[in-house]
Amino acid sequence: MDHSHPAPEGSRAGPLPELPESVAVPEQVAEAAERASRGGGLAATFRIDIAPLRRSREFRLLFVGQGVSFFGSMVTYVALPYQAYRISHSSLIVGLLSLAELIPLLITAFVGGALADAVDRRRMVRLTESTMCLVTGALVVNSLSGHPRLWVLFVVAFAAAGIDGLQRPSLDAMVPRLVTAEELPAAAAISSLKGTLGMVAGPAVAGVLIVAVGLPITYGVDVATFFVSLMALALMRAVPPPPESEGLSLRAVADGLRYARSRQDLIGSYLIDMNAMFFGIPTALFPQVASHLGGAAVLGVLYAAPSAGSLLVTLTSGWARRVRRNGRVVALSAGTWGFGIIAFGFARSLPLAIVGLVVAGGADMVSGLCRTTMWNQSIPDSLRGRLAGIEMLSYSSGPTLGNVEAGLVESLAGLRASIVSGGVLCVVGTVALAAALPRFWNYDAAEGARLRGRQGS
Repeated sequence: MDHSHPAPEGSRAGPLPELPESVAVPEQVAEAAERASRGGGLAATFRIDIAPLRRSREFRLLFVGQGVSFFGSMVTYVALPYQAYRISHSSLIVGLLSLAELIPLLITAFVGGALADAVDRRRMVRLTESTMCLVTGALVVNSLSGHPRLWVLFVVAFAAAGIDGLQRPSLDAMVPRLVTAEELPAAAAISSLKGTLGMVAGPAVAGVLIVAVGLPITYGVDVATFFVSLMALALMRAVPPPPESEGLSLRAVADGLRYARSRQDLIGSYLIDMNAMFFGIPTALFPQVASHLGGAAVLGVLYAAPSAGSLLVTLTSGWARRVRRNGRVVALSAGTWGFGIIAFGFARSLPLAIVGLVVAGGADMVSGLCRTTMWNQSIPDSLRGRLAGIEMLSYSSGPTLGNVEAGLVESLAGLRASIVSGGVLCVVGTVALAAALPRFWNYDAAEGARLRGRQGS
């Protein structure tokens, strides 16, 4: 997450002078989608495409700054539920911690989406990043006290989620402005690589830090990473709102909702992921699972295992630019996620548990790459921020509510029943949604690109 003070007018880099051709010329957008779906040898099919990093200075800065910041966020992502479980000894409390994050998201994601289409997107990210740094500092102070307070963890989780809801739409909406249309699949893979590296390294480092130096320094590492992201953002050019921006209003928010509702393919991309995460995510149970398999050090491994699968997919993501039927790949990946979670639930040893989580994480990354590409290919720039807010609700509410569901089912039926039943319901729900939403199942990349150009013109 990144946020900071507003950039002064006339910063040394200056604003981006114009929208890229991916926004301005519909015919080129469609042609780019066609080219992305063709050709390439075996090596090109699987090798991750880093062309956006070579070509775009702004995308490079965003990648570095957000990569370091996200690593720190993932350290806290492990430390916060660990501390909550250590204080309460309850997986339900850990799940309720996730629920505390959902409530502010329901409001701020819509506001953040509207702001992303109405104000400078880089400035919005800088402001929220600096605020998040202060909020994380509260965790350091709380953990230094002789008796850390559980309620402080809930307040911080609530505040951090609200700030993230304001930030993430601007962050997501920046990417299509920094790369060309042909580079959108590659940019999605590179952004996923950034996140995956953080999700692998952050939890693993967090487990070691918690054991070796304690929670105050662990949280302090996250605070330090914000300064790197703020420096990178300060070096970037401004990303002003689209020329056709409607400004910030309730009508603008409603327009975004109406547009999303008019697109069954978008609705499908949201619901498929929400279903998979609501029923299938077992994250709230990781502290309890770790207590049976080796303690805090194992906890970091469990958090990192899905990300290891994601990393394998990301590093071999050259295939993503050739995918045309993104909806079908998303649905099949969601089903595979469910089967991976079922395997994790039945595992009786750490190695088998890791295998199930790696498979699930890889499938989730395939889904994420295809959903992100769908969104960036087909949504007009003038609506990109507002739709990013809706997207954020879809991929945040599922895990948040899913953690509550996992903790509740565990308290009623036990640990294994909670995990396995969630995986089964994930698969069943995926099949039902794919059958009920044919336009999602039949989504075509070239048509999506033409739609983006037509709506944005």
